[in-house]
Amino acid sequence: MAKIKNTACVILAAGLGKRMRSSVPKVLHKISGKAMIEYVLDIVRPLGVKPIIVVTGRNGAEVRRFVKAAMTAGQKKPLGSADAVMAAKGALAGFGGDVLVLCGDMPLIRRETIQLLINRHKDAGSSCTVLTTRVKDPSGYGRILRDDDDNITRIVEESEASLYDKVINEINTGAYCFASKDLFEGLRKIKADNKKNEYYLTDIIEVFKKRGLKIASSGTVDEDEALGINSRRELAKAEGVIRERAIDKFLRAGVTIIDPLNTYISADCVIGGDTVIRPYTIIENDVKIGAGCLIGPFARIRSGAELADGVEIGNFVELTRSDIGRGTKIKHHSYIGDSLIGKGVNIGAGTITANYDGKNKNKTVIKDGAFIGSGTIFVAPVTVGKKAVTGAGSVLTKGTKVAEGSVVAGVPARALKSGRRRRG
Repeated sequence: MAKIKNTACVILAAGLGKRMRSSVPKVLHKISGKAMIEYVLDIVRPLGVKPIIVVTGRNGAEVRRFVKAAMTAGQKKPLGSADAVMAAKGALAGFGGDVLVLCGDMPLIRRETIQLLINRHKDAGSSCTVLTTRVKDPSGYGRILRDDDDNITRIVEESEASLYDKVINEINTGAYCFASKDLFEGLRKIKADNKKNEYYLTDIIEVFKKRGLKIASSGTVDEDEALGINSRRELAKAEGVIRERAIDKFLRAGVTIIDPLNTYISADCVIGGDTVIRPYTIIENDVKIGAGCLIGPFARIRSGAELADGVEIGNFVELTRSDIGRGTKIKHHSYIGDSLIGKGVNIGAGTITANYDGKNKNKTVIKDGAFIGSGTIFVAPVTVGKKAVTGAGSVLTKGTKVAEGSVVAGVPARALKSGRRRRG
């Protein structure tokens, strides 16, 4: 992907989210394990736009922890979207390029859509390019008003819209690209002469029209991209869209998902071809699964798990922060956390790695070809050698090291006198 040059980005993340009825800043509410603001940042960073300025509000300290390398600017009072963009002016001092403006509560917008918006803006040589879409129900969105020549003349907010305006189904998504000089000159001319006594960024369209500046538009046919999250219901809708996109991505990549409606897979997982995901399986973010695996039903693969090719994970198995080697089987009712498991290991039903001692998460290591009897409990840290065996119901206490090829059993587990397993 070619990097976009001479373009900065301002992300508006100062909204209080009153309709969310939460003390958590709106843009930090999570969808598929990631905060909304993280989705927006993940969209723009690969494009090469810089600097990226995130405008924060009253809960700025909490938001800043999520923005990593991006700059932040504070909006002192919640005086509207135009005032929020103006708060980024200091961070763009001396910058003469274009400014991409996005909302931090739009996690469904696609990178390709933003790239098209920026390209359209640069090709048209416009002072402002607005991303629009047409929706079945435009309630709650700013309407796009055009003249007889199809030029945008105004964006009217829902609270200010007439009955005639409200039937218009072309809406403002909240994404724009501006020539920076025209943007900040225009912001100074916006007035808070509306029902909310706020400075609306959408009013800059009329300011530009009066100055004879060029206004262009770019469109998207996917109305889901325009969804701004302002309520728990919209949050749930966005979760559904992200989930559906993830399922579709994996299906197209050669993964079999037997029952997509009853399977949850985080969008940022990596899953190899010919893997089969059975119903009621949950695969969380930051998980890697190899090719030809068999997962579920009723399995939960948590963050930090990495499964090599040909692994089988059965019903009611939970994995977290663990590496599972090629061809290993964990078939029933087990918890495997903070573990390093080798190739060709068989983990019996009811196996537990007791990884947490109240202070630290400790490691269990099970080497290639080991056979773990049903109901074995590992009080980590524990190491099991290659081709070793644990008897059913064994408890391997903290610090235990099972020799290669040996057999241990009991509570606590001890080596059996018969010693090594016969080979050959």
